[in-house]
Amino acid sequence: MNKKICYQSIGVIHTPFHDPVGMPIQPVGGKEITGTVEVYPEFTDGLMDIEGFSRIILIYDFHLSGDCRLQLVPFLDTLPHGVFSTRAPNRPNSIGISVVYLIKREGNCLYISGVDILDGTPLLDIKPYLPECDAFFCERTGWFPGSDSCFITIRSDDRFSGNDTS
Repeated sequence: MNKKICYQSIGVIHTPFHDPVGMPIQPVGGKEITGTVEVYPEFTDGLMDIEGFSRIILIYDFHLSGDCRLQLVPFLDTLPHGVFSTRAPNRPNSIGISVVYLIKREGNCLYISGVDILDGTPLLDIKPYLPECDAFFCERTGWFPGSDSCFITIRSDDRFSGNDTS
């Protein structure tokens, strides 16, 4: 059964990136880049105790991504792959996730670093990052390169923007 699911934005993410071109493709590439997460006032009570976590998981809407493409050429390769074996934003459901460093909380505002998100991105949810539950090592990583250095140096281009006609 194909059921329509609707989500409500709980806030907005503010970053220095107003265009995807030149943006880090993963949080590790934006290690020194800071931003803020503005949680709407009606959800502020949900932030209680979040200061105790060094990292949080932001779940958001790829609001400016182009149409879904089931096969595409991702940033780290020159060959096409199925969208579900990539982290590209052009997905059937335009949901993104980033694990970011939580610097501090002030009221309904979270200060973060490790930013790889466009300015004005609608926030859907926040979850605490728990290494015991969220970090797995010695796993198969498919076609992805074996070194994390590529995530630090590779920057986004316009291949997944809504303006792409391919």
